[in-house]
Amino acid sequence: MNTTVAAMMFPMLFLLVFLGVPVAFSLIIPAAIAGWYAFGPMIINQMFGSLYTAATNHILSAIPMFVLMGALLERSGIAGRLFRTMQLWLGRLPGGLAIATIAMAATFAAAAGVVGAVEIMVGLMAIPAMKRFNYNNSLISGTICAGGSLGTMIPPSVVAVVYASLAQISVGELFAAMLFPGLVMVALFIGYILVICTIWPEMGPRADDDDMRLPVTEKLKITFRGLVPTVLLIVAVLGSLMTGIASPTEAAAVGAAGALVLCIAYRQLNVKMILDSLSITTRITAMIMLIVAGGIMFTAAFAANGGSRLIQTITADLGLGVVGTMIFFLAIVFLLGFVLDWTANVLICVPLFLPFLTSAGIDPIWFGTMMIIVIQTSYLTPPLASSIFYLMSIAPPDMRYGQICRGVVPFIIAQLLTLAIVAAFPAIATWLPSQIVGF
Repeated sequence: MNTTVAAMMFPMLFLLVFLGVPVAFSLIIPAAIAGWYAFGPMIINQMFGSLYTAATNHILSAIPMFVLMGALLERSGIAGRLFRTMQLWLGRLPGGLAIATIAMAATFAAAAGVVGAVEIMVGLMAIPAMKRFNYNNSLISGTICAGGSLGTMIPPSVVAVVYASLAQISVGELFAAMLFPGLVMVALFIGYILVICTIWPEMGPRADDDDMRLPVTEKLKITFRGLVPTVLLIVAVLGSLMTGIASPTEAAAVGAAGALVLCIAYRQLNVKMILDSLSITTRITAMIMLIVAGGIMFTAAFAANGGSRLIQTITADLGLGVVGTMIFFLAIVFLLGFVLDWTANVLICVPLFLPFLTSAGIDPIWFGTMMIIVIQTSYLTPPLASSIFYLMSIAPPDMRYGQICRGVVPFIIAQLLTLAIVAAFPAIATWLPSQIVGF
């Protein structure tokens, strides 16, 4: 074993990422170099084994179906109906359109599971609506970035699927563990918007137009058409998974099939929409799976060169204890989130941390929930926040980078507060999984 080689793998990884090399290849290149030191000419067989492991993991096979479900809902215009429904009921509150944006993002996140898809879709609909009522740019940007990041925390999250496959725990139980913390986070987001817009109404004026003054019966009709079918789809997917009726792959297939049925019911089904959805699904799935394979190669080469022993030595020398070690691990996840895609972050950290967590008797589902919150927080934290760059790709010219950074700060605080609540009261994450039967 050569712990020096293991230690040099991370600087090489970061250098390649900063040079603009795609994340998957930034993982594979140091893995190949370090693997040569450990395996010699057999490194080719080892790397092929990593590809085979990624390709044959039955839990990861749920990813394409979850992505397809979100793509169908995005391309079919169903998300637009959902946003209008939220606007009708919430728009007249202080900051009502921002609250509607968070509510819509949380609902759509439960149908999409992918951060970029949620944020861009929500942003394209919410920015013009909030600009029309002269909302503050910082509030607009913070709301959309925070709402988009809920694709990580609200099940069915693709992040959770990858974590569960690596930690060898039930996907259904992890989804159940994330449910209450996700709702707490949404409540904190909405609470902040209500308070800030009540104190300073000019930040988010009440929306008052013809739509908001529709009769209640008309609002109920729009709600039934725009919200109820999507909610039933989400309940069918999560309910079948959490109660043990369906495996992760089967539940994902139910979601994709249900989204297709909704497209037919709304008369949105056409060849172009299907081809666009399949194209998006193929690109995102291929990207995720290649990063998964690269991550498996990276962690295998790191372990073969004594990486586990290196981490064990560092944690022992620091003398942090169980709580301190958990904080140290979460801090590493947070820092890696600045420069790495969530997939690489999970793939590197989970195999390295899990042996220490298991030996310390720490519940992997509880730790996984906190780790996913930290990954979500890193999406929003400047300067290298993926959610900010997603927003900048669709933001109007008058929305500046500084305004976006200021706008996300209160939502970062809300996320850290959620993390503190879950850390202080583990039952928020562990009670529901103990009550259900999952796969």
